[in-house]
Amino acid sequence: MPRNTTLSTLLDAGKDLVLDGALATELEAHGCDLEDALWSAKVLLEQPHLIKQVHRDYYDAGASVAITASYQATPQGFAQRGLSVEESLELVARSVRLADEARQEYLAENPASGPLLIAGSVGPYGAYLADGSEYRGDYTLSAVEFRDFHRPRIAALVDAGVDFLACETLPSFAEAEALLQLVTEFDVDAWFTFTLRDSGHISDGTPLADVAALLRAEPRVVAVGVNCVPLELVTPALGALRDATDAALVAYPNSGETYDAVTKTWGPAAAGQAAPGPGPAGQGGATLAGNAANWRQLGARLIGGCCRTTPHDIEDLAANMTPRDPA
Repeated sequence: MPRNTTLSTLLDAGKDLVLDGALATELEAHGCDLEDALWSAKVLLEQPHLIKQVHRDYYDAGASVAITASYQATPQGFAQRGLSVEESLELVARSVRLADEARQEYLAENPASGPLLIAGSVGPYGAYLADGSEYRGDYTLSAVEFRDFHRPRIAALVDAGVDFLACETLPSFAEAEALLQLVTEFDVDAWFTFTLRDSGHISDGTPLADVAALLRAEPRVVAVGVNCVPLELVTPALGALRDATDAALVAYPNSGETYDAVTKTWGPAAAGQAAPGPGPAGQGGATLAGNAANWRQLGARLIGGCCRTTPHDIEDLAANMTPRDPA
């Protein structure tokens, strides 16, 4: 899969890009049961055609970037299903091929569309633990252990031809340091997005300014921001990052509903009250589209959705963003 266009070249050309939305929400809408430690990676094993369909739905909705179904796809996780390392990494590569097939189908029907990109999802170690720790950052590994955990998946994503890496939902400064070393090692563009303790700190308590300082020295990190966070935290978090870096900013928060970590169910937004874990606190009728103009003023160049967002949300967002330029 040749890389004809890079994220950095599009950003350098002044493009602002619409990202896709939640993968799991749409897979559940297609009948998938994701009550599993592998989460959406389970579908890579059982119903991969549905992943391709969801990617296509988001391209149809106006997204220019699809994020692969590799967030929880790791050799360690698949080993619990009896898969070998080689079989596991083939599934990681499959996540890239499925996104590319959806891209090629869309472009065949819409040849005047601008470039479409594929981001290889690199979820945190906490995602593999499947205990919500990607929203706490309360796990501790050495730098070598972090790199050994992430390296095989990154190698598989790069070898399969992703346009760049999405190092996402990161709660830990130490893990970000290790991933930064791997981005340098593999010489690949990446964005880094973090979960938040509050509007000024990532989940392990590190100030956003310190995160920005870590990343701004590496030119391969083309954007930094937040994902899987409450809508209400995005604006102040982007403000904190804007004060600390000149890099492009990226934001793809949750839908605005609240998540009950005990019952593992979603409910209506609770205005003004932040929800733990993946669930955001809504601000009345706040939406991705309604916030896009403000986030762009703060420097967000890449905007999309995370948990519980849908192609309809991305379609509304795309209508409030710069239209795709013809190729």
